[in-house]
Amino acid sequence: MSIDLDDDEVFEDVRDRADRPMRRLFAEYGGRYSFPFVIGFVSSVAARILDLLPPLLLAVAIDAIFGEQQYTLWLVPQSLIPEAQGAQLWLTVGIIAAAFLIGAAFHWTRNWGWNTFAQNIQHDVRTDTYDKMQRLNMDFFADKQTGELMSILSNDVNRLERFLNEGMNAFFRLSIMVLGISVILFTMNWKLALIALVPVPVIAFFTKKFIETIQPKYADVRSSVGQLNSRLENNLGGIQVIKAANTETFESDRVDDVSEDYFDANWDAIDTRIKFFPGLRLIAGFGFVLTFIVGGLWVIGEPLGPLSGSLRPGQFVAFILYTQRFIWPMAQFGQIINMYQRAHASSERIFGLMDTPSRIVEDPDAEPLEVTEGHVEFDDVSFGYDDEETIVEDIAFDVEGGDTVALVGPTGAGKSTVMKLLLRMYDVDEGAITIDGTDLRDATIPSLRQTLGYVSQETFLFYGTVRENIEYGTFDAQKEQVVEAAKMAEAHRFIQNLPDGYDTKVGERGVKLSGGQRQRIALARAILKDPEILVLDEATSDVDTETEMLIQRSLDKLTEDRTTFAIAHRLSTIKDAEHIVVIEDGRIVERGTHEDLLVEDGLYAKLWAVQAGEIDELPQEFIERAAERRAQTESEADD
Repeated sequence: MSIDLDDDEVFEDVRDRADRPMRRLFAEYGGRYSFPFVIGFVSSVAARILDLLPPLLLAVAIDAIFGEQQYTLWLVPQSLIPEAQGAQLWLTVGIIAAAFLIGAAFHWTRNWGWNTFAQNIQHDVRTDTYDKMQRLNMDFFADKQTGELMSILSNDVNRLERFLNEGMNAFFRLSIMVLGISVILFTMNWKLALIALVPVPVIAFFTKKFIETIQPKYADVRSSVGQLNSRLENNLGGIQVIKAANTETFESDRVDDVSEDYFDANWDAIDTRIKFFPGLRLIAGFGFVLTFIVGGLWVIGEPLGPLSGSLRPGQFVAFILYTQRFIWPMAQFGQIINMYQRAHASSERIFGLMDTPSRIVEDPDAEPLEVTEGHVEFDDVSFGYDDEETIVEDIAFDVEGGDTVALVGPTGAGKSTVMKLLLRMYDVDEGAITIDGTDLRDATIPSLRQTLGYVSQETFLFYGTVRENIEYGTFDAQKEQVVEAAKMAEAHRFIQNLPDGYDTKVGERGVKLSGGQRQRIALARAILKDPEILVLDEATSDVDTETEMLIQRSLDKLTEDRTTFAIAHRLSTIKDAEHIVVIEDGRIVERGTHEDLLVEDGLYAKLWAVQAGEIDELPQEFIERAAERRAQTESEADD
């Protein structure tokens, strides 16, 4: 199957679904952690107020101790202020020291509040997104690449955390500083304050233009990093195939291509950013120089233009200090907006994914499924993965409780799709599937799948031990039960020969085991579950003939009193089934026992002849039809 990573960003439709994602983030998650938010906000206010005290006290001290002004402090009665200049100096030093000490405590609580707020939301968003993602039906995952999904759960969620912690922390810190300094400057000298604020509208204008320019570029960056992750994940997962095919150079070139796309998109955003921030600093520096020139001339008695009155040296020193601390925060607002835009792009993808509709919707009035006999009926079932093509059509058969039905047919006929409908991985488009008379759509999905044991031809093992993989889904099983299930799956002997037996790590996706070993562990998993209905989809396709014989003997015991569906290309494994349903091109073309179908001399009989080695006796029409089916299957795989 070819994967074109140069296509438009696969989550573009997801982003379009997200409406006001940042507002939604605070509405749905922010309220859960209002306490750390309040602590962070209040501490930010207190810490910044205390940070603003030293320059103000310095101005008072300079004008009073070294000048002729009276030493006065806001909110402090004059009777409490000493008259001696030395004592006034030490009072100033003491207040400044106390401001730094108490301010440090508020800085700690500020950081604790914002970090707690951000980390908890990060955790909730990630787990909620994953929970929603894993509950989507299978066609969602068929259209998406694993790297893209990982990018949302990892990179996008982390960007939200960074904004909620660093971004909001900086926003309130700088906002309080700018507001507090503005009040102080206008209180000290409103005329000079207006001079100091000249750069503000210019900075606001360029910041607005920056937002409009950078937002689509960050969306491109998110797209390209997701595509890069997908390529890397795809290649690492197929490393054995790459080595066997000697295609390392080819794959390196493909990684180079997607990495280059990411480089270009990211550099485009970086180029915009590195031009913007120095520009802001230049504008801010101009404001500082202008304030220094105007204020300096004013102090020496040469006020410019309409400026009049006097400006004391202490006021001028405080003005310069405050102006420097005022202009740089204005420039830093651009960085906060930068973080906000990145978080906004990530939140669009996160909430867009959360809002992705599922084709399978559980009825609010659904009841838990109770299986009494295990009678399963397919009533004229039709289904297609999209509106353009029907995969299976008019599937109708029923299975009495305890019977075994085998589904056979050419590759791509729709056999596995029929079983996925039974598992309700998808909902039927027409018709109905019932178990003991209950429509699957009227039963809760967890109760349905709890009654079913499913062994797929595409065996998947989780990273962990052999025992953990057998126990998966039956987590309260005892060791003796695990061993018994492994024996029935003909897995116990090879497990005992592993380095650590049942505690042996299987590696990622079970890479340390052979295909047949993985398949037997998956079979043991289903056996341990002891389901009322068992589905075997090519459950022994990867084992050798002798092992298959041993497993089949165990399966005969296992399926004796339970409803069983078996899909098999090796017809010898299902010839003893009570019912055999032959499917071709999504329709049932034959049904009956093994002997009955051989007598009919239809498709089943020809498939049997193929496996019996009687190829020369097959009609030319059958061979041409098989070639057509193979070509069609390969074409769909390439698409």
